[in-house]
Amino acid sequence: MTRATARPRRTASAMTALVLAAGILPATLAAAPAAHADSWRDKEYWLADSGITKAWEVSKGANVKVAVIDSGVDGTHPDLAGVLAGGADVSGAGSPDGRTSIGAKPEHGTMVATMLAGRGHQPAGATPSPSPSPSPSPRPGPTVGPDGIVGVAPEAQLMSVSTWLGSPNPGGKSDQDQIPQAVRWAVDNGARVINISLGSTSPEWPQSWDAAFLYAEQKDVVIVAAAGNRVGGNIQVGAPATIPGVLTVAGLDRNGRASIDSSSQGISIGVAAPAENLVGGLPAGGYAEWAGTSGATPVVAGVAALIRSEWPDMTASQVINRIVSTAKDAGAAGKDPLYGYGVLNAEAALKADVPETKTNPLGSIADWIRVHRRGEPAKAAPAAEAPPPSSAPPTLPEATVPVAEPPSQLDSAVPAMVVLGFGALVLAIIVAAVFQIRRAGRPVGAKGRDGAASASGGPGTGTLKPADSGKPN
Repeated sequence: MTRATARPRRTASAMTALVLAAGILPATLAAAPAAHADSWRDKEYWLADSGITKAWEVSKGANVKVAVIDSGVDGTHPDLAGVLAGGADVSGAGSPDGRTSIGAKPEHGTMVATMLAGRGHQPAGATPSPSPSPSPSPRPGPTVGPDGIVGVAPEAQLMSVSTWLGSPNPGGKSDQDQIPQAVRWAVDNGARVINISLGSTSPEWPQSWDAAFLYAEQKDVVIVAAAGNRVGGNIQVGAPATIPGVLTVAGLDRNGRASIDSSSQGISIGVAAPAENLVGGLPAGGYAEWAGTSGATPVVAGVAALIRSEWPDMTASQVINRIVSTAKDAGAAGKDPLYGYGVLNAEAALKADVPETKTNPLGSIADWIRVHRRGEPAKAAPAAEAPPPSSAPPTLPEATVPVAEPPSQLDSAVPAMVVLGFGALVLAIIVAAVFQIRRAGRPVGAKGRDGAASASGGPGTGTLKPADSGKPN
């Protein structure tokens, strides 16, 4: 399925300012010198509601590396002790290991990291001692402390790939340069899952991104990205969440319904997860409440890590298929532009019998390039003058990036076949989605179509930013 029709000339100016997908207002940052299990830990309602505590009976993410492409991760946070397994800075403005909090929202990466793989900590002044894991585990793993935040995949390891987004980069690199370099570094250093809690208001992406996302697809890496938030200006899903093959995450409110503020809509959405009343760790050891698909994304990425830990040989397409095919249908019957395939069900994703597939239900960037670049070569991401130091030698050989072939007559016929039928279908889906929200007595808040719908016309005006809503809780 086509997710967006890229227009290279226009996209170059449309994507000049990628921003983290979480807009946290200062009022929402509640620094806490000491957290207790009955305060911050008890606020993690999604662990039970999304079936994660039950999924832990099967896996907690051991032996899986997850790359967090964000604003840097502060590994000194007590809940992230022993979690980071390396990193890099691709902005030119941070520390070489990616652990300096940078950009317009420097706290963003640490919040994402704690929700994804936090391990909690011992109470202040307590004598260190083994603590019970979140639930019975079939295999030994890192100890999870009783206080603080525990992530969805507490036994996974994280790699921080820091980017400077949302404000002028003192390192000089644009977001167009940083994103493909970050993706390639993550793949080369062993990431099996990549979390991108970033978003933009444009469904289009620079052609320079094609090769990096194709590289990840060829190397069998799961990429999970935020759909963006209406309150942050993302009425429709924006890139990179419109790229075929990427698992796009929409946001839910506290009652499990599509969030009005902390989500967006579009046919590229794969699954929905909690995005309101979230909690995360701050650099230097504090905590905060926040909202947005920036927080929903690590919940889903964490589940992907649980699956890859339990079934190391399972392909990325099969991992994504397992997540979306076990989701609980919500909204309009079947796949829809608010919930995608449905609401995340981590227990079913780890325990249900799911037929094997060789096809990613969310498409393929290789197929998209072949059809939509019209025979133009898939250009590799420009090499940096001085590559960032690697915390580990490349674990994978160089991928072969194929040159896009001229479209066949059948390919050429696709646009003609789709213009009428597909356009009408998209319009019908969106009208149904708007009706659904209004029926619930909650206004949509703005008119908009997803990337695929706008691909045939509207100019891109995207800004890459955090996917969070910025609404205080």
